Amino acid sequence: MSNSSSDALVFFGATGDLAYKKIFPALQAMVKRGNLNVPVVGVAKAGWNLDQLRARAKDSLEKHGGVDPAAFEKLSAQLRYVDGDYQDPATFEALRGQLKDAHRPTYYLAIPPVLFETVVENIAKSHGAGDARVVVEKPFGHDQSSAIELNKILLSIFDENCIFRIDHFLGKRPVDNMLVFRFANAFSEAFWNRHYIESVQITLAENFGVQGRGAFYDVNGTVRDVVQNHLFQVLSNLVMEPPVRSDGESLRDEKVKVLKAIPPIEEKNLIRGQFQGYRDENGVAKDSQTETFAALQLEINSWRWKGVPFYIRAGKCLPVSCTEILAKFRKPPTLIPDSKLTENHLRLRLSPNVVIAMGLMTLASGEPMRLQAGEMVATSSDAGDMDAYERLLTAAMAGDNSLFAREDYVEEAWRIVDPVLKKATPVYPYAPNTWGPAEVARVTPPGGWETPVIDTDRVSSAV
Repeated sequence: MSNSSSDALVFFGATGDLAYKKIFPALQAMVKRGNLNVPVVGVAKAGWNLDQLRARAKDSLEKHGGVDPAAFEKLSAQLRYVDGDYQDPATFEALRGQLKDAHRPTYYLAIPPVLFETVVENIAKSHGAGDARVVVEKPFGHDQSSAIELNKILLSIFDENCIFRIDHFLGKRPVDNMLVFRFANAFSEAFWNRHYIESVQITLAENFGVQGRGAFYDVNGTVRDVVQNHLFQVLSNLVMEPPVRSDGESLRDEKVKVLKAIPPIEEKNLIRGQFQGYRDENGVAKDSQTETFAALQLEINSWRWKGVPFYIRAGKCLPVSCTEILAKFRKPPTLIPDSKLTENHLRLRLSPNVVIAMGLMTLASGEPMRLQAGEMVATSSDAGDMDAYERLLTAAMAGDNSLFAREDYVEEAWRIVDPVLKKATPVYPYAPNTWGPAEVARVTPPGGWETPVIDTDRVSSAV
């Protein structure tokens, strides 16, 4: 496998929703930054021609970020199109014709996973694999066994270092900000362990529903859709040991070690909820038992974290849209009465804005030894930064695998959630614009869940 950059980009599913909302804007941005100077070949079965694909791209950009005239003109010149059935070898012969002299293409499978095997096998039969790379979209399997089977299919044609499993969360710069906090600040190592941290909670809240994706969502649910991929990636970045080297494989080694230290989730440590009205969504079964909310507790049996409970909460139709981590410190042994103390905390917000905040106790005015809680807050803006898909596609074409999930990581993530998902735990209803069902009280951090507050840089009291 050559370490050289790819000399073409092929994206299957060129007429689909993902291409319309995410890929075309990412391609224009890559062109604008000078990171895409190769042929871009769209493949789909829509009865279209190249002019129609260009029109679709322009419409996509008008709706999602705007058209940059110079960048779009260049992208249009780079676009190619192949219309054909993925089952038909002639489609892949036509694709080889469009690639011409390209020997190191990146194939991006922006298509349902059920089509992955057909497409990669036809790529191989048309002698298109070679030094190529392949980018695959989530969901990567539906459970551990299907993920293992999907890995076998891909690995029968491509080497592991040529397979890029996309999790768009890893393309978000704020996720990397956790690594900077961990490993670029000498003071953080002193307290980032079981001796000082009492508990950690991670919240991924969305204030909207399934947005027309009912058919997709109803076969997946919150645990499959965001917990075992997005939030496990956040967790891995948060608690991993320092990599021995700065290369992508060393980074991914440490992430896998985190997952290996997590036992499978137990039934008593998972609460699933479903917002009222979900079953009325198009594509959703009238008797659906799919969760739109999940709260769970897990343990990390490593030297650093043994005995520290980690809580994850994610869901749709919650009061706010926010992704935030809150680590509570143990209370200090002190002459000050315990009842007057609030735990110190570290707060890392990943969206909608980026915040690092340290919660402290200070002396309030008035009576002697009256204490108050406050925060030291650092914020940053991502204005002008790369969108997640732009960053991930740029990295894949350059052969940088550090932002992508490895085979063993994916299989370990499924190992943790698989047993409890197969046990059909109860699904409790909750009203939209609330923090899940009342039963979530059974899986709650010490002192309660903290509610993210979006219009300030403070965190409200526990709920």
